[in-house]
Amino acid sequence: MTGRTEWPGDSPDSSRAEKELSPQDPAERARAICLRLLTGTPRTRKQLADALRKREIPDEVAEEVLSRFEDVGLIDDAAFAGAWVESRHHGRGLARRALARELRTKGVESTLIQEAVEQLDSEREEATARELVARKLRATRGLERDRRLRRLAGMLARKGYPEGMALRVVRQALEAEGEDTGGLDESF
Repeated sequence: MTGRTEWPGDSPDSSRAEKELSPQDPAERARAICLRLLTGTPRTRKQLADALRKREIPDEVAEEVLSRFEDVGLIDDAAFAGAWVESRHHGRGLARRALARELRTKGVESTLIQEAVEQLDSEREEATARELVARKLRATRGLERDRRLRRLAGMLARKGYPEGMALRVVRQALEAEGEDTGGLDESF
């Protein structure tokens, strides 16, 4: 006992299905682990492979189980990437660059990442940038112009927007408010 309360799902051994399976049958354990992980949220093949490795499932067994799950459509990295891009762009306002970085960390292949982020065209990305700036603009009122520009452009940069687009969108928003943007530096 570790001295802390464990809740269902806390530890790798917490699944009842995993406990009931014989430790001699790693393929059944691997299937149970994958099914349990896929129940809560979609996962990439790499995420599942990492989970199986962490639970000491032999690599050849993990490969066999993951391939079978892919064959029947339970693992689909392309669908995962497409849904991730749509969700994170709509929900968090992330740009293509930030979305690609997140998908890379999840182990999605670069060709699938490229296909997924291409569903966001530059017009849609810029429209989202404008919405983000419009929401944050009010909070920067009262600050000096250069400081507002840095805050707003910095917020867009952290969300993965290209510097040129970020500056253009922020300048247009400040100009729409009546702010004089003449003489602003090209970079922040």
